[in-house]
Amino acid sequence: MRNAVADAATPPRLAAVNGNGVAGAATAMFVVGTLAGVSGLIKDYPLYGGQLVRYLVASAILLAVTRALGLRFVRLTWREGLLLGGLALLGLALFNVCVVESARASGPALVGTVLGTVPLGLALLEGRPAPRLLAGAAVVVAGATLATGLGSGNLTGLLWALGAWIGEISFSMLAIPLLPKLGAIRVSAYSTALAVPMLAAIGLAQEGPGMFRVPTAAESLGFGYLAVVVTVVAFFLWYSSLPRLGPGRAGLFAGLIPVGAIVTGLVLGVATPSAYDLLGAALVIAGILVGLSASRARRPLGGGRGRRDA
Repeated sequence: MRNAVADAATPPRLAAVNGNGVAGAATAMFVVGTLAGVSGLIKDYPLYGGQLVRYLVASAILLAVTRALGLRFVRLTWREGLLLGGLALLGLALFNVCVVESARASGPALVGTVLGTVPLGLALLEGRPAPRLLAGAAVVVAGATLATGLGSGNLTGLLWALGAWIGEISFSMLAIPLLPKLGAIRVSAYSTALAVPMLAAIGLAQEGPGMFRVPTAAESLGFGYLAVVVTVVAFFLWYSSLPRLGPGRAGLFAGLIPVGAIVTGLVLGVATPSAYDLLGAALVIAGILVGLSASRARRPLGGGRGRRDA
C-alpha cells in the first residue's frame, strides 16, 4: 500500500526499494536479529562504550547520506523537537541501557521474551485493530516467546525489560508524527545524532573513562556491521516501511528478530536451533501472514500534513 505521506521527504528511487513496506520491515527486523552473530567480536569491549561507537559511526554515515542526497535541514516545531528528543532518549539511548541491565540481571532470555510482545503492543496502540491483526500479533508473540527460550528471571531484570519494551514501542510510535515531514533518512540521522551525547553521558556514569579505547581489528569489524547494517540500513528500512504498513502491521515483523538470531547462529555454526526454536520461527511466520491479511483503513499516519521535502 502506498500513499503520498509514506513517500514524504524520501527520494523516489530509495522509496521504491521497500515496495509496499513488507520487504523493508521484514528485512529490517531480521537484520536486527543478526547482531547476535557479531556479539562475540565485541564481547570484551566496554558495553556502553560500544553503544557509543555504534551510534557515533551510524550518525556520521546517515548525516553524510542526508547531505549527499541534498536533503536540507528542516526546522522543527517545539512539539516535533520534543518528539525527536523523546525518540532518541527512549527509543535509542534508554532502550539500550535497559536491554544491557536486564541481561545483566536475568540473562538475555527474559528481555527477549518481553520484547517479543511488542507486536501486540503496537497492534493495540494503532487504534481499532482488526481482530485478524490482533490474532496474528498474538501468534507472533507466542512464536517469539518460544524462540527466545521462555525467559525467566528476577524482579530487577523484569523491570529493566519493561523499560526496554517502552523504548521499543517509542522507537516506532514517536517517529510516526515526524516521518511525513522529515522522511526516513532524516528521522534516522537526527535521532542517532541526538542519542550520541546521551549515550556518552550514560557511559561515563556507568563505566567511567574506561569506556573509551581504540577497538581491535575484530572489534572494528563488529562495530562496522552494527553501525552500517544493524543501524543505518535497518533504521532506514524500518522508517520507510512504518508509514506504509501502520504500526500494527509493521509491528508483526518484530517477531523476526529472534528468527534472525537463530538463522545467523546456524549459518555461522555457533548454535544449532532446537525444536522449540524452529516451532517458534514457524509460529512467527504464520502470525505475520495472518496479521497481514487483515484489512487496514486507508488513512495517513502522522496527520498527513507534512511537507514533501526531497
